[in-house]
Amino acid sequence: MAQWTSAVGPAQLARQLNAQQQPRPAGTRKPPAYRALADGIRLLVLEGRVPVAARLPAERELALALSVSRTTVAAAYEALRGEGFLESRRGAGSWTAVPAGNPLPARGLEPLPPESLGSMIDLGCAALPAPEPWLTRSVQGALEELPPYAHTHGDYPAGLPALRQMLAERYTARGIPTMPEQIMVTTGAMGAIDAICHLFAGRGERIAVESPSYANILQLMREAGARLVPVAMAEGLTGWDLPLWRQVLRDSAPRLAYVVADFHNPTGALADEDQRRALVDAARSAGTVLVVDETMSELWLDEGIDMPRPVCAFDPAGATVLTVGSASKAFWAGMRIGWVRAAPDVIRSLVAARAYADLGTPVLEQLAVNWLMATGGWEQAVDLRRTQARENRDALVAAVRRELPEWEFDVPVGGLTLWVRTGGISGSRLAEVGERVGVRVPSGPRFGVDGAFEGYVRLPFTVSGPVAEEAAARLAAAARLVEKGASNGGESPRTFVA
Repeated sequence: MAQWTSAVGPAQLARQLNAQQQPRPAGTRKPPAYRALADGIRLLVLEGRVPVAARLPAERELALALSVSRTTVAAAYEALRGEGFLESRRGAGSWTAVPAGNPLPARGLEPLPPESLGSMIDLGCAALPAPEPWLTRSVQGALEELPPYAHTHGDYPAGLPALRQMLAERYTARGIPTMPEQIMVTTGAMGAIDAICHLFAGRGERIAVESPSYANILQLMREAGARLVPVAMAEGLTGWDLPLWRQVLRDSAPRLAYVVADFHNPTGALADEDQRRALVDAARSAGTVLVVDETMSELWLDEGIDMPRPVCAFDPAGATVLTVGSASKAFWAGMRIGWVRAAPDVIRSLVAARAYADLGTPVLEQLAVNWLMATGGWEQAVDLRRTQARENRDALVAAVRRELPEWEFDVPVGGLTLWVRTGGISGSRLAEVGERVGVRVPSGPRFGVDGAFEGYVRLPFTVSGPVAEEAAARLAAAARLVEKGASNGGESPRTFVA
């Protein structure tokens, strides 16, 4: 049985290799052709532009596409096998890999308890403090509405009827007619996706995911026993590669696909309407259920953004598209209320399966979210959240550009995260050294499948002003220490680049 989960065509790989070529500094020796080819493929894998477990073209096919000899390609493949970046089996071909003993980093994403932070600046969690006074007001409003519910058993597996109705009305107002029977309230977005995975994707099933993607969701799917099929973002990580998505869905036939079309976590990319329509069409054609995470959808930060229609607008019945929303990003991470919008029969199946999971979502928190949405407090709280995130983003961008001018990133127009290329420094080593100088940051491999994105870190919009400046200064100090370790004879921080 082949070990690959997707395939890269010879023309596609040749384009990617040619696009990464840069002028060689004067006075440096040109490497042998096979070595340059091997280094180029290795860089594509480690930066996530070619997924791990992707089948590479046959030697003869790639040689023709690159106009090199087959011997050059064979030598490059052999070098990659020796370094652990390629595996092969007779009759099954060759597929990309990462070296054994290169586990995913375990630090820099889970938030530290506030009381244990001390002088540490925690950039691990993309979450802001509650937008007061709206949290306090919503809880007070919920307490006033609680007494009738206190006389019941308190278990509402599908969610409180009032909140299901409210969420259905909000989708309808966005142009997607929705009934309460199409809504299930969950314990956060994580609870929603966990329920979907258990219903649709049993152990060993394939799930297509963006590469990079949200680290906690990737780990949830791994622990559910899923086989993740990474689909690389378009060149520059600025959007969705639709031909690649169609190819992966057709060839791998995953049971589920997971996408974040609104201010993607971690890159901040925003899918346009054509991309949304094409994703739905590709999923429908392949028989794949498309799980769309829109927890960031209300967090546009710049004025004048023309938000595209929700992905579910292209499948209003909810037969192909399962939409997941949450109060955690737009309002407060401590408000663990999420929801799923899908076809009524899917909702019934999710609700039935819930009896073996968490039974239901806390009533008081559901009442609080319903109070916010019913009174207009939600819009005012989210507007405050946008202002906070915008100010934090601008402060962080300015500080990083000043302290680390060699780092590269696109400034997103929404969301809560900045996806940063670290100028060739290992993100994993940067995360490790960063903790020693007082800043926690998640390294890129946390957001890839099996070790990709070593040259990246994710920076959230959670600090501002002097704290943002100090965070950037500490990151710069960590980068210098990583570089110094190399100059002192330690392991090179740039071993992942060509």
